[in-house]
Amino acid sequence: MAAITKHTLSVLVQDEAGVLSRIAGLFSRRGFNIESLAVGSAEQSGISRITMVVNCDDEVIEQIVKQLYKLIPVLKVNDITNAPAVERELMLVKLNADSHNRSEIMQFVQIFRARIVDISDDALTIEVVGDPGKMVAILKVLQRFGIREIARTGKIALTRASGVNTELLKTLEAQVTQSLT
Repeated sequence: MAAITKHTLSVLVQDEAGVLSRIAGLFSRRGFNIESLAVGSAEQSGISRITMVVNCDDEVIEQIVKQLYKLIPVLKVNDITNAPAVERELMLVKLNADSHNRSEIMQFVQIFRARIVDISDDALTIEVVGDPGKMVAILKVLQRFGIREIARTGKIALTRASGVNTELLKTLEAQVTQSLT
């Protein structure tokens, strides 16, 4: 049995009404949940890039890619799961903030290189941009203050032109650091 993995697909499509619903339908007919979905204009006029994350094994993702190519407005499909890529998300978090905890929250905002985008007597709204791991980490820290609302985009990603796999570099750095201690 193949291992289930979170796959990141980058799909270039022609801008046409109903393209997104046809792609989503393809996944739902096969019983797969799209965990993350982001759509926006691509580098060419009339073309959009859809970045989606789906949980399935390698065999199933191959079938899904083949099925996507059968949809007329789909121009190109890349499974960039294991490719060196730059990945980002945007998240807005509204949380409880009063005079007692506001300075502590502001310190966390600085540490995570986030921004305060709205403030009231009893709340702060924070904007966070970064890789998915950063989103998880800041939410874990901010939970203690009481999160009122969260709005989060799906992951967007582009493969690295340099071909440098920063995840591999992080792993090597951790190994070197561990061997020095």
